[in-house]
Amino acid sequence: MLHGRLLTESLRVGVDVRVPSLRVVRVGRHDVSGSISADQPSVWTFLDFEAPDDVADEVASALAGSLVSDQGWYADFEVGDDHVVVFPGRVFRYTKGDRAGRDAAVEYGRSVGVPGHQLDWGD
Repeated sequence: MLHGRLLTESLRVGVDVRVPSLRVVRVGRHDVSGSISADQPSVWTFLDFEAPDDVADEVASALAGSLVSDQGWYADFEVGDDHVVVFPGRVFRYTKGDRAGRDAAVEYGRSVGVPGHQLDWGD
């Protein structure tokens, strides 16, 4: 099973993410006011999800087409030994431990306004 997290505030208004086998496993709201950018709200809704590994590309594509494009948002998930980082219109998939793959995703995230401290994946 792939496992990931989406911040609901990162979704564009009027967009639905529909992947039939995607399942929500946890939802929570948290005050993150100490770690936001100027464009981000101070309270985030964390939505943790899972789905079968074989729909990873479908999940990535659905998220890439659904995220707000001008506020430094992304979503990510793990599938097998891979980490998938999804930005609006762009997907990075690399094997955990692949420093070059991780660095490419981090560099891209910075280029689209994601604060550096939010690009702290533990892989």
